[in-house]
Amino acid sequence: MHDVIVIGGGPTGFVTALGLAQAGVDVCLLEAEAGINDSPRACVYHWSMLDGLERLGIREEAERIGYTKDDYLWFVKKSGERLPYDLKVLSRVTRFNYNIQLGQDRLAEICRRRLEAMPNAAIHWQTAFAGLAQDADGVTVRATSPEGPLELRAKYVVGADGAGSAVRKDLGLAFDGMTWPERFVATNLRHDFESGGYWQSTMVVDDQWGAVIVKITREGLWRCTYMEDAALPVETYAERIPEAYSHLLPGEGGYELVQSSPYKMHQRCAERFRVGRVVLAGDAAHVTNPTGGFGLTTGLFDVYALWPTLAAILLDGADTGLLDTWADERRAIFLERTSPQACAYKDFVFHACGGGAKLEAALEGMRRMVRDADYRLERLMFTKGLETSSPAER
Repeated sequence: MHDVIVIGGGPTGFVTALGLAQAGVDVCLLEAEAGINDSPRACVYHWSMLDGLERLGIREEAERIGYTKDDYLWFVKKSGERLPYDLKVLSRVTRFNYNIQLGQDRLAEICRRRLEAMPNAAIHWQTAFAGLAQDADGVTVRATSPEGPLELRAKYVVGADGAGSAVRKDLGLAFDGMTWPERFVATNLRHDFESGGYWQSTMVVDDQWGAVIVKITREGLWRCTYMEDAALPVETYAERIPEAYSHLLPGEGGYELVQSSPYKMHQRCAERFRVGRVVLAGDAAHVTNPTGGFGLTTGLFDVYALWPTLAAILLDGADTGLLDTWADERRAIFLERTSPQACAYKDFVFHACGGGAKLEAALEGMRRMVRDADYRLERLMFTKGLETSSPAER
């Protein structure tokens, strides 16, 4: 019997497994695909998340593979107003006064390499979750693999299998919320954005051609994410990229499209994050539109608090009720902080707040961030407020 089975091989699942394995827990990770998904997804690790990567011993490697940055530019497309600032003021509260840009698949890969070298960790690829049953002593997980049906036992299960979570569905949990009428299109490309005056992170504020444009590798790969009407056929989204780029690429020369991925946007949250010996984390528990990068941030904060809690229960005999505390706190963070702020950012960047007084108020807040270092620090502390400590470590 394993101590913990983690379902899902994205960054949330791999970070959970690595934290548990490093603590001395016997952990097994199941992933339905043959390898880590490398489609364009979240790629920013806010400064507030770096303490957790440091604790796992992977911050330096993440910085070597990705790169660090501390600049932001908010660009109002219609007026041409530019609102730039950096993160240096964070040196008052942390030695990590920067963000790391790194594809989430590459963070998962860092964890995978560590886990494969550990005797108390196992990874099963092409192994799809098929159901579970709980009893007084543990959880039986049914799965399908290339070798046929498989049954595994564990004391606890972590469902980290994404927004369409089979674990959450097997538990019969509601996933309340809404789906946005727009589709996000995330593209990785090479283009000379800097010649057009864009910074390494540029938020283009516009009610038609709003976009999040960030440099994601030292070598010059960029991520450009924009919206289109979800009523348009998803099968032909790639045919519409050149037209979108005609509005989105400000620099000189042409472009090389490397990867693209369309996806629906949701604001949803599971009714509970714990059912007995099974817990949900990351997108399996909650999903948000990605504006601001708060989805991955909240998911990793879920597991930064989860793995020490599970380790304390399994290794030190801590009270299992600590998992209820963890679950209640993480659910409240999403509903009260993550989701409202992500919606506000989406409204600002991609809809220009509908224009008028609401837009002017949002812009004045950004102008104050530029000119007032104390206020900038106050605003930048928001992402730290998405963190909760492990109930076992208080």
